[in-house]
Parts: sequence; structure tokens; C-alpha cells
Amino acid sequence: MVTRTALTYIAGLTSLALVGQGGAVTPLEWGTGPLTVSALPRVVYTAHRGGAREVPENSMSGLVAAWKRGTAQVLDLDTRMLRDGTLVVMHDAALNRTTYTGGPVHALDRRDWQGIRLRPRAALPGSWPPERPPTLAEVLDRFGGRVVLTVEAKDPRSLGSLAAMIRERGLTRSVLVNSNRPATALRTHRMGLLSQLWRSARQMRTDRPEGWRPFVNVLDVDHRARDRDLVRAVRSGIPRVWAHTVVTPAQRDRALALGCDGIITDAPGRLGRAGRRH
Repeated sequence: MVTRTALTYIAGLTSLALVGQGGAVTPLEWGTGPLTVSALPRVVYTAHRGGAREVPENSMSGLVAAWKRGTAQVLDLDTRMLRDGTLVVMHDAALNRTTYTGGPVHALDRRDWQGIRLRPRAALPGSWPPERPPTLAEVLDRFGGRVVLTVEAKDPRSLGSLAAMIRERGLTRSVLVNSNRPATALRTHRMGLLSQLWRSARQMRTDRPEGWRPFVNVLDVDHRARDRDLVRAVRSGIPRVWAHTVVTPAQRDRALALGCDGIITDAPGRLGRAGRRH
């Protein structure tokens, strides 16, 4: 087999690649598996819910648009569990805010989900036709290994199913499982998955994040926190500290100046481009 070396650009990451006779490109950092968290750059940009100020949040078309744009190296999404155990991509416990219908998400099953349609916000740029919110399986199959994903488990009882889906696709080093609960982060770690723990500015006033160092891979901090609380998080020894949910250059620049090495943003198309100079 004849192999040549080439440069490839994937999800905002420029890297060397091996190109075989059939033209297939395999980034060197993948090895024999998918793109992993360890291959992320020093400063990371995450498209929060796909970039909720630029695309319909938690939609397949929005995630695809954010991925193709290449200004975010991580795609963030939320999951909830239907009554039959199906994991779907949805932030709220109710359908009212983001779809054309209402009622609790957990009251539906997979068949019901086929009839749900997202209602794009009028303020979004561009034209976005109504579409069905994806299932988690569809997102993992579309993006798994091609970009790092952050999946927030809104229902802690879904963690076992979520872990099984990640494992069976070989994505245990490529998907961060996010939660606001340290106990869920610890459980995630014990399952052999990568854990991401988010904390509000209020919680950060009394947090002692150094205690989470053994089991948290990414600490996801509120950019509105006091300087002293952000610095304490950065100095905790947790490998990565990312600030949420950033929407302006000033917010981004403050978080980076205080030592955060990741920006979680609703506007990755704007902030991600500008942020590449850091």
C-alpha cells in the first residue's frame, strides 16, 4: 500500500494525516481510533447546544452547521430520556419552549418523537425549516470520532444507557459526559468515561474544586463568577477549565486572562474565529 502525508482540516484542527491509495484520510492523532479529548488544542472552543445564538439549539442541522464552520472544536448537546428509555437531544424537561407542541419530554416514546418538530427562534440568522430533534444515537453516529462531543445527562438515571452507547461506539475518550452534580461526575468516572462538571457562579463561591481533581476531566465554570473563584478553579489541578456561557469578546478575554483554557459559547461562529489569535 502506498501512503503519503497530507495536511487536513477537521473541526477547526489542522493536523498531519496519512492518505492511502483509496484517498481516505486518517488524522495521525486518531491512530486506529477516533479523535479524542487529548488531541484538542491548548485553548478550546465549544459550540453550546450547537451555538444557540446562530443555529436552532440541539438540532441536527445546527450541529452540522457548527461542525462544518470549524470554529469550535467541541460540540455540546443535552439529552433527556423518553418513557421507553430512548435518549433524545433536548435541553428542557418540557417541549413548550423549543418545539411546536407542549408537555413533558418523558411522557413520549420513540414513535411519538417522530412527530415532534423544533421551532427555530425568529431572531436566528438565516432560514431554518422545522425539523425533528435528533436522538442521541443519531448524533453519536453522525459525529462520533469526527469531533469531540460534550453530552449533558439531564436525567441522571440515563447514565447507564448513555455509557453503553458511548462504549459500543468506541468513543470513551471522545465524549465528555456533563453534569452539575459532583456525585454524577464521580459515577461517570467510575464507569470509565470522561467527566465534565459544570458549576454556577453561586455554587463557585463555596466550591472547593481541588477535591474533584481525581475524577473530573473538565471543570465547566460560570464566566460570571468572581475573579477569585475562577482563579481557584484554574488552580485546582483539574486538567481543563472551560468558561460558560460566553457571548461577547470581553467575556471571552476575561476568562482567558484569568487562566481558563476553554470557551463555551452560543456564538462560536463569531467568537471562535476571533479567538484563534489566543
